[in-house]
Amino acid sequence: MKAIRITPYSCKYSKKIYTQYQLLVLILFKDYRNQHYRDFIEDIGDMASIQEELDLSAVPHFTTLQKFFSRIKTLYLRYAFRKTLNLFYSDDDPIPITAIDSSGFTSGYSSYYYSVRTGKIRKHFLKTSISVDTDQRVITKFIASKSRVHDTRHAHRLLRQCHKIRKSDCYVMDKGYDSETIHRLIRQDLHADAIIPIRSWNNEFVGGTYR
Repeated sequence: MKAIRITPYSCKYSKKIYTQYQLLVLILFKDYRNQHYRDFIEDIGDMASIQEELDLSAVPHFTTLQKFFSRIKTLYLRYAFRKTLNLFYSDDDPIPITAIDSSGFTSGYSSYYYSVRTGKIRKHFLKTSISVDTDQRVITKFIASKSRVHDTRHAHRLLRQCHKIRKSDCYVMDKGYDSETIHRLIRQDLHADAIIPIRSWNNEFVGGTYR
């Protein structure tokens, strides 16, 4: 945990019942199991080996995890992601092929059908883009925003950041990312190849120097 620069306690006035190390591991374990907070904490209560491994004197209430997650700085999560990524690579060799794609999510657990029936349509939205090493199937970088943005806007940031962390020989994307600026960035700035299907309007292909 020292590697991700997180302190044992959030402040000197903390009750010091649980360290931030313990809470962060529990949060990551919850996401790994794909569970809600209540169900996860109930299961942890039956996992004596996990409690012993984390040196938990008591199982935290599910709201303790929720409050911790809401206040933890994203910087610590980025450090943890970077350190985890280093476990998969032992040298500076580039990734043969990196795939990039995105998807949108609503920030709630209820289905869209339920929201429509009850008249309580959730307006909050999360757009996430990721880059993946297709050989090892490892996520090399991600970007998230709380608004609906076009794929190409995320791609510019994602390409530069994932290439800085782990260079790639080739980037593969769907036609939603097709633009001259994306091709120019990959070929000219990142010195890599790009495989992106060309979009067309009215059956007319759109040209460009790199496309």
